[in-house]
Amino acid sequence: MSAEPAPVSEEEFKQQLQNGKMVESVDEMTEGYKKALKQILMVSADTELMSAPAYYEQSLNAPSLDARASCVSVIQDELGHGHIAYRLLEDLGEDREDLIFNREPNEFRNTYGFDQHIDNFAELVCAHGLFDRAGITLLGDIHENTSYAPWKRALTKVSKEEQFHLRHGETWMRRLANKNESTKEKVQEAVDWMFPIALEWFGLPDDKKRHDDQLDYRIKGKSNDELRQDWMDRTIPFLTEIDIEFPAHYDEDADEYVIDYEFPVAFDEENKEWRFDEPISWDDVIDRWRARGPANEKYVNMIQSGKVDVMPQ
Repeated sequence: MSAEPAPVSEEEFKQQLQNGKMVESVDEMTEGYKKALKQILMVSADTELMSAPAYYEQSLNAPSLDARASCVSVIQDELGHGHIAYRLLEDLGEDREDLIFNREPNEFRNTYGFDQHIDNFAELVCAHGLFDRAGITLLGDIHENTSYAPWKRALTKVSKEEQFHLRHGETWMRRLANKNESTKEKVQEAVDWMFPIALEWFGLPDDKKRHDDQLDYRIKGKSNDELRQDWMDRTIPFLTEIDIEFPAHYDEDADEYVIDYEFPVAFDEENKEWRFDEPISWDDVIDRWRARGPANEKYVNMIQSGKVDVMPQ
């Protein structure tokens, strides 16, 4: 019988991954790799799942049957994407049913944007245009660079469907911005609170992170600041095209987009207003994320009570 291969250290494993090694199963993982992979998969799974109730109500208020059908199709896709991530978590030893139905609302780890109430159709399509763009930026990087082969394969389908969500959002943002001043103002109001939330979507600035195992293990390929810049590179030209204002500008010397306020700042979550004259620490932001937002309990209850068809069978 052949001897079992000698276990490698975390640092040796990281180096193998940086040299191109792909991981197919839990048997090939170190404990550190599995922990880092679980963390990012949990955020991805919860974010995909919680986008469904966030999008649900205003999908029913779409201005045409075709628009409603597209919105409902987006919800169906997001539930399917959540299913993929939870299924991958099952491979790592987690229980999908327990994760979805037995956690308290504040235990979900979705990005903060889906803890906010979506109050009208303009906010819905702006969420598709801004938040789905953030999702594409993050998952596109993982699809291209990840060392975890099962997730890389699964994201081929996810990436195509997220592009549809983005096109739907941007098409309707353009229509509303060009229709009349009233509908354009609705888009502007939505972007006013969603743009800074989308900037937070990518996490702490690189110089504030104590460690980044997800990069070291090549679970993702780009840093938080690089991903944030990628999002602005694609979002800001579109907002400029449709004449919607945003709190950032292009710095020619730095050859990148720069945020126009001291990042981060306080957020009045009940009124969905940013206090740009009130800088806060990233510890304050993390506390806000952990406390969850005003729609958190409602959206989790919609999922757990079965009001939304949660997971495809």
